[in-house]
Amino acid sequence: MKNKIVSIVFLLVLILTLWSCHTDPLLQPMPKNTDISFVQPANWPSPHYNFQNNTLTPDGFALGRRLFYDTRLSIDNSISCASCHEQTTAFAQIDHAFSHGVRNQLGTRNSPALFNLAWHTSFFWDGGVNHIENQPIAPIMNPLEMDETLPNVISKLNADPSYRLQFKNTFGSEEINTQRIQKAIVQFMAAIVSNQSKYDQVKNGKATFTADEQAGYILFQQKCNTCHAEPLFTDFSFRNNGLPFSLDSGRAHITGLASDRFKFKVPSLRNLNFTKPYMHNGSIATLSAVLDHYTSGLVQSPTLDPLLQNPITLSATDKSKLIAFLNTLNDYEFVKDVRFKQP
Repeated sequence: MKNKIVSIVFLLVLILTLWSCHTDPLLQPMPKNTDISFVQPANWPSPHYNFQNNTLTPDGFALGRRLFYDTRLSIDNSISCASCHEQTTAFAQIDHAFSHGVRNQLGTRNSPALFNLAWHTSFFWDGGVNHIENQPIAPIMNPLEMDETLPNVISKLNADPSYRLQFKNTFGSEEINTQRIQKAIVQFMAAIVSNQSKYDQVKNGKATFTADEQAGYILFQQKCNTCHAEPLFTDFSFRNNGLPFSLDSGRAHITGLASDRFKFKVPSLRNLNFTKPYMHNGSIATLSAVLDHYTSGLVQSPTLDPLLQNPITLSATDKSKLIAFLNTLNDYEFVKDVRFKQP
């Protein structure tokens, strides 16, 4: 019996020893055939963020991806960036009207989808952050989201030797500080590009619209393109789109201007199939209901966008064709791209 116990202990020690010789999967570089370079799609405008002072590298991307999915960025180690921004839903949070934070707290707005962020000039529904490298810090410190402090985050990461090694591989030394955390997360987030939808294939001459999709595209250009400008399908402006009044003053919360009350950032219309419910408050569940809002549900107010002073005229057939076109903006390759999956 004694010899049997000794043999079992020896076997366990051997297994642990062999395991310790393996590289932590989180520290392994991206596969050699994985391209993480940032390429501006053809016929797209130049991005606002160009990695000039934050060179995109495989090590930096891998570190940023790990941080994005790490729950240690929250006070109780329960919430990560990915908790509210899931890849399968175009980095939004499907079926939740409001974001969910630590201690099961509810935020005050719908989690916006995260893609093509390198083109954005401001962030959040109210544009409260004007630089992408500052964006990751806000949810970490928000008491309704991750409710953590940066010193605590840094302390947690410093306690993990594998993190220190990743910071060294990315930045040249093991030092972990706020700026490096920001830059690493941005290497991941800004590299998330969605440009493989059917619409993109049509524009690149690799596919054609159906008759209904083409008719819907014409309607889109006539009715929607001013605010949802191609190819990003947003003009990044702030507009009051006639939703019912609420306690959320929108852009005015940042500017303090009465003229900005109830104005929110125009979202991209890409990947709508994955990102419901819609609007800044998640108040509309379907695309059909969204179109109904613009044809018959607009709430008048002093800051209602001038383009919406009169309802948009769409017949039932028009709505069907418009939805057919909007569905060509769904990027099914993007939501399963292995580069963006949890490590």
